[in-house]
Amino acid sequence: MAKRDYYEVLGITRGAEETEIKKAYRKLARQFHPDVNPDDASAAEKFKEVTEAYEILSDSDKRATYDRHGHAAFEQGGGQGPFGGGFTGDFGGFGGMDDIMDMMFGGGMRRQRTGPERGPDLQYELEIDFVDAALGKEVQLEIPRTEACDTCHGSGAKPGTKAETCSVCKGSGQVSFTQNTVLGRMNSVRTCERCQGTGKIISAPCATCAGKGALRKRRKVKVKIPPGVDTGTRLRLSGEGEAGQRGGPPGDLFVVLHVRAHPTFRRQGADLLVELRISFPKAALGGKAQVKVIEDEVVEVTVATGTQSGTVLRIKGKGLTKLGSVYKGDLVVTLIVETPKKLSPKERDLMKQLAEAMGEGVDDKGILGRVRDVLR
Repeated sequence: MAKRDYYEVLGITRGAEETEIKKAYRKLARQFHPDVNPDDASAAEKFKEVTEAYEILSDSDKRATYDRHGHAAFEQGGGQGPFGGGFTGDFGGFGGMDDIMDMMFGGGMRRQRTGPERGPDLQYELEIDFVDAALGKEVQLEIPRTEACDTCHGSGAKPGTKAETCSVCKGSGQVSFTQNTVLGRMNSVRTCERCQGTGKIISAPCATCAGKGALRKRRKVKVKIPPGVDTGTRLRLSGEGEAGQRGGPPGDLFVVLHVRAHPTFRRQGADLLVELRISFPKAALGGKAQVKVIEDEVVEVTVATGTQSGTVLRIKGKGLTKLGSVYKGDLVVTLIVETPKKLSPKERDLMKQLAEAMGEGVDDKGILGRVRDVLR
């Protein structure tokens, strides 16, 4: 089946900005993630398709190449190009005209990799609570990935046997041939059909992995989240990615964090922001007030006489841990002066006396008093 257009896969236009691409990917990745759709092969394929599209379109260079040449720019082997063999006609993968001329007049195409090759990296999107981001936490994830077969240890051959060097390509994975063209004799190469470019022939394949050397598994991985992380922080777990090929090392796992909002606290870098509501008398007379921070520690702040609503207090070193450091940001407290909605008779009398002392008129009749005035 032909690959769908990457822009169509993500549901965006060709002129989409970087932020639109990222937003579309996150939405689809969460929708089709294997953890959300266990044992759903269709969702797993869609997740793979979405991830592949994002990897190309999120990279400006790869995106430009894709816009010029389409999927052919990233396919190995290719189809039958104008020069025969495996050349696709896409010059984007070569260093320049010198490489093309070398290919046409005796240099040949680049050699296909037949030795050990590092496995692809994996990316996992993880949502965590605000408090866990502030204090740090160890979590356990279940990651679907390709791992080397335990039976054949990645060789693909039945235990007790081994893969043999291909007799056609002599282990190179490629077969060269010469053609007579209007430009003269041209050397070219194509992938060896017998070994499919691996350079090896497995006569007795492993029964467990059917000769592939790898199996799809779900592996539990512990991730230590350090204090001070924020949305967008990427944690790298070396060697926890996809299995390598032909005995190569595995790739890495990148965990991208998304921090949920907190009902009370906000953050600005390493500074912890919070609102503290105080009474009108405390704002007028001044005094002490207490603020509870994330570690359940209570911080005492001083409210100055005549404090106005919106006043900001900064307490050094009581904020969040700076990522990768032992230092902390500040606690930033915004004071909100509350006006009482209900007063007892005694409180109302005292407030009236205060208003009179300040030379302010007060409407103290209440609703019934105003009704009597209207009836009169």
